[in-house]
Amino acid sequence: MRSELMTVLQSRGYIHQCTDAERLDALAAAEAVTGYIGFDLTAPSLHVGNLVSVMLLRRLQQTGHRPIVLLGGGTTMIGDPSGKDEARQLLTPGVIAANKASIARVFSRFIDLDRAIVVDNADWLAGLQYIPFLREVGAHFSVNRMLSFDSVRLRLEREQPLSFLEFNYMILQAYDFLELGRRHGCRLQMGGSDQWGNIVNGVELSRRIDARELFGLTTPLITTADGAKMGKTAAGAMWLAAEMLSPYDYWQFWRNTHDADVGRFLRLFTDVPLDEIARLEALAGAEVNAAKKALADAATALAHGPDAAAEAADTARRTFEEGAGGTALPTLAVTDAIGVIDALIGLGLAASRNEARRLIAQGGVRAGSDLVSDPSATLAVGAEPVRLSAGRKRHGQLVRASG
Repeated sequence: MRSELMTVLQSRGYIHQCTDAERLDALAAAEAVTGYIGFDLTAPSLHVGNLVSVMLLRRLQQTGHRPIVLLGGGTTMIGDPSGKDEARQLLTPGVIAANKASIARVFSRFIDLDRAIVVDNADWLAGLQYIPFLREVGAHFSVNRMLSFDSVRLRLEREQPLSFLEFNYMILQAYDFLELGRRHGCRLQMGGSDQWGNIVNGVELSRRIDARELFGLTTPLITTADGAKMGKTAAGAMWLAAEMLSPYDYWQFWRNTHDADVGRFLRLFTDVPLDEIARLEALAGAEVNAAKKALADAATALAHGPDAAAEAADTARRTFEEGAGGTALPTLAVTDAIGVIDALIGLGLAASRNEARRLIAQGGVRAGSDLVSDPSATLAVGAEPVRLSAGRKRHGQLVRASG
């Protein structure tokens, strides 16, 4: 790669597919490229599952190019069928507007919004006239080909309903790329691997209507070493907004990363230099905890600021290493695994099985950062201690019994 942009994206593991990597690399080496990613406004915050896309915009800006944050006020009213088994719940305009305001604030932590463009596709989609739109844009889409895209094909193969409303989503996303090219000189659309078909549609639409060369790039599907979807835990989504997930719980999410994922996540989700990542990635045994803490510190500092990250790390140190208030943390040695109720009683966090069940039913029990909602759950204990919490102030740890 000749350009700094493509070199960084390649070396940190962001590239899965690209419509023409060689041409995009040459363009990025020759001039500042404007690129965008769209975010539908389906919740009040983005979550860790969206983070690789947010980091892509950060990398674009860090290497001297111009990011566009496209907030999908228009497309949210339709619903993206990609990766979904059923139609999204349709949100009211008021809810979409509230989500837009809160999501926009998240980006200020990751990119300099004064040097970026933030737009809402409702600005052009809401005013489209149906017949002129069909004539200008619809004529360039083959229904045969649209049926072949995964977002449509998989739903139909599973005999799950796909509304005509959702079927239009890919046309609207393609039109977004056309419109951003016209308004802001946008040449690049990026997104997750599930967006490949939608992105290619936009590239081809602009070529046919405006004879304009655009580019598309997708990231690989990010899963954890155990195959779980990134950003999803037993406690739910790992939100990026502090109002929906505390910086401490966010820090703990990264601290609990699987050993095999630490290096990859440092490259994708932090600004830690590659040579330092190589050093951290080489740590083994108990020393890998230093790499996990470095990941948690760096990722939390990006999302919530250095002060919040330092406070979260200090709270974790006092909780795990000293116990809250500087006292010894209650510890229970376990051979392999233990039922959560037995663990709560054994650590003195519950006086009886009924009290333990009540704590669980009230949502007051966590194993690490994960909410425990099933009283019959079993906690596996490996090389690292498992923190068990009853409420915010009572903690204990399960450790592997020696021998």
